[in-house]
Amino acid sequence: MSRRRLRGWNPPLENINALVASGGPRLLARSREMVVTNGYAANACEAFAANLVGDGIKPSSLIEDAAVRDRVQRLWLAWTDEADADGLTDFYGLQAMVAREMFVAGECFVRLRPRRAEDGLLVPLQLQLLQSEMLPFEKTGTAANGNHLRCGIEFDRIGRRVAYHFRRRHPGDSTDQGAVIPETVRVPAEDVLHIYRPIDAGQIRGLPHVAPAMVRLFLLDQYDDAELDRKKTAAMFAGFIIKSAPEEPMMGETEADPDGAAIASLEPGTMQVLLPGEDVKFSSPADVGGGYEAFQYRTLLAVSASLGLPYHLVTGDVRQANYSSLRAELVEFRRRVQQLQHGVLAHQLCRPIWARWMETAVLAGALDLPGYAAAPARFRAVQWIPPRWDWVDPLKDIQAQVLAMEAGITSRRKVVEATGYDVEEIDRENATDAARAAELGLSYRTSPGETQGARATPPRRPEPERSDGAETTAAAGDTEQE
Repeated sequence: MSRRRLRGWNPPLENINALVASGGPRLLARSREMVVTNGYAANACEAFAANLVGDGIKPSSLIEDAAVRDRVQRLWLAWTDEADADGLTDFYGLQAMVAREMFVAGECFVRLRPRRAEDGLLVPLQLQLLQSEMLPFEKTGTAANGNHLRCGIEFDRIGRRVAYHFRRRHPGDSTDQGAVIPETVRVPAEDVLHIYRPIDAGQIRGLPHVAPAMVRLFLLDQYDDAELDRKKTAAMFAGFIIKSAPEEPMMGETEADPDGAAIASLEPGTMQVLLPGEDVKFSSPADVGGGYEAFQYRTLLAVSASLGLPYHLVTGDVRQANYSSLRAELVEFRRRVQQLQHGVLAHQLCRPIWARWMETAVLAGALDLPGYAAAPARFRAVQWIPPRWDWVDPLKDIQAQVLAMEAGITSRRKVVEATGYDVEEIDRENATDAARAAELGLSYRTSPGETQGARATPPRRPEPERSDGAETTAAAGDTEQE
């Protein structure tokens, strides 16, 4: 490692927090511009959020009392429509916004905002999303109370987060008039959720998910723009007339260009005779070349690997994909997404919001939970169900799950939760459907070879007898299928 070939490789030994503090603002500005102006980055951001959150990571309460559990679930579902402090979306829409911020900025802050009783909310609690720029990277030093300030976060003497010093205004929002250097406000840490993926021990701020691919995307965008301009120039078919006597007018000369150059028009079907001493040469710009598409493909493969996203999700190109390659790629991608769902979003976002929501609901009288003060953990028990994955091959995947349940390898609850639904909710709906079908005299056919669906069971027709006395089966037109 210290021989001639690697003698010039001497990277500095810097902590990730020092790198984020020094380059964080510029990295953040580049990342935001990249996602707005680059089509591949924008598509990757949407694919990342759609697979990480989908239609929402939803709770399934584990309270043992079925009646109490049902009340909790119903109140939560009603409150999700009021969760956004800006009133633009619901709780699951906020999850999607957090996922996009994790891709672009690497982090997002959620402030828990208690509300007054006269605000008319079912539960007096709302959530306010704050971008990474609202917490200044440069705010480092010692607070008035002796605590340490690092990148806008206040730590006590044993390293616990006790407060966040947010700007009152976004530094890049020119529509919000205020001071040149916005003042900061101290917000207690118990009212703030800091959502980011820690990739190093001791990391205090997040890194944009798009960061490893930013350089390639930026240069590839410039290269594509240059090639597009080259093709545009080639399509113009420009001609240049060379004159031995520049002072003489050209045949077919129009008005002089504002810059002083003479311009001669060329019309379809024209047979132009040049004057003595004139010659014509046409421009012939170089073509893109045969390696353009191969270069694009390899570069975008590297970009997809840097982002941790499948190639077809970044580019939309599935020409070289087949069932096996798509399945292998999606299995690996889903492992990474599940890691973020359970280790970051469910742990850092959903879990503390559920606990604060339930505490606020009990204190406000929206929920009657006797014994909550003595044992709150018993009521807070919850399981977060991520959105379902679409089947790659529905028939084979469902058959495999049925065989796994029959062999005792997995439970029916796990199989149902993998679809993104609560097993108890599914059971209640099935029971309701079965009761309604029995009341209406309907039957459901699910046997192999029979048509699925509910229908009224018709009376059987008497079967005709054969001449030899043996019974015959119903004719094709009398089958139950029809």
